[in-house]
Amino acid sequence: MQDLSIIQMIIDAGPMVKFVMLMLLVFSLVSWTIIIMKHLSYRKALAEAAFFLDTFWKSKNLADAYKTAKEIPNCPEASIFMLGFNELQKLGRSRGGAKQATEDTLEMQLASMDNLKRSLRKAESKQMARLGRYLSFLATTGSATPFIGLFGTVWGIMTSFQDIGRRGSASLAVVAPGISEALVATAAGLAVAIPAVIFYNYYSNKLADLENNMQGFSADFLNLVERDLLSRV
Repeated sequence: MQDLSIIQMIIDAGPMVKFVMLMLLVFSLVSWTIIIMKHLSYRKALAEAAFFLDTFWKSKNLADAYKTAKEIPNCPEASIFMLGFNELQKLGRSRGGAKQATEDTLEMQLASMDNLKRSLRKAESKQMARLGRYLSFLATTGSATPFIGLFGTVWGIMTSFQDIGRRGSASLAVVAPGISEALVATAAGLAVAIPAVIFYNYYSNKLADLENNMQGFSADFLNLVERDLLSRV
């Protein structure tokens, strides 16, 4: 009696089906590596963001908050704040110091906020690119691997029909092993694609939440700076 276990069917499959299975294995390994990396990365980002925001609002001044931000440079909000703080320092120097700053009109001071806003948007885009890196591979895996598995199945069935022609028999005992080997490729393609699609959607929603948090912090930071400028008028 022929062994129809999945492992044995893969071993007995033709070269093309084995190549397809190898491709699916590579896709699966890379996908699960990305899934685990993103889980650790997003969990760390959320924890560090909570710590930084708590410290930021308790800080007496921006310089103290900057010291905390330097300790967690991979935190999205901390990275945005550091770039914004550095831009504020540049704006302060470009106005010629505190004396010149007091002589600036409110319109000139508020106009300088455009540079700060652009810097914060640039920082947000940079963090989104970093946090969203490799997610597109999960989307590619979810859409491509079912068809790769289907190709292996079609190829395996073609080979099975060729065997039927050579043997001159189409009995179930002759057909079943070859068809089973071919269908394993489709099952493997789905097994690789389903987790990739699920986690791609999950992490896309997580990434959207992180983006909203970054935009909220940027808005709060800008409001804080603008209130400081107004208080000096």
